[in-house]
Amino acid sequence: MPTVQFTCSDCTQTIEVNEEMRETILDTGCPVCTTPASEDDFEDE
Repeated sequence: MPTVQFTCSDCTQTIEVNEEMRETILDTGCPVCTTPASEDDFEDE
């Protein structure tokens, strides 16, 4: 399963996520600080 790297624009936490987690983060925000996430916060590995 392909993964992408998420970096929070607020707390700068970086985590590797799969597509399902990516969608969840876009819906609910950063899993660490809950700051809303955007497509710009994700980078293909």
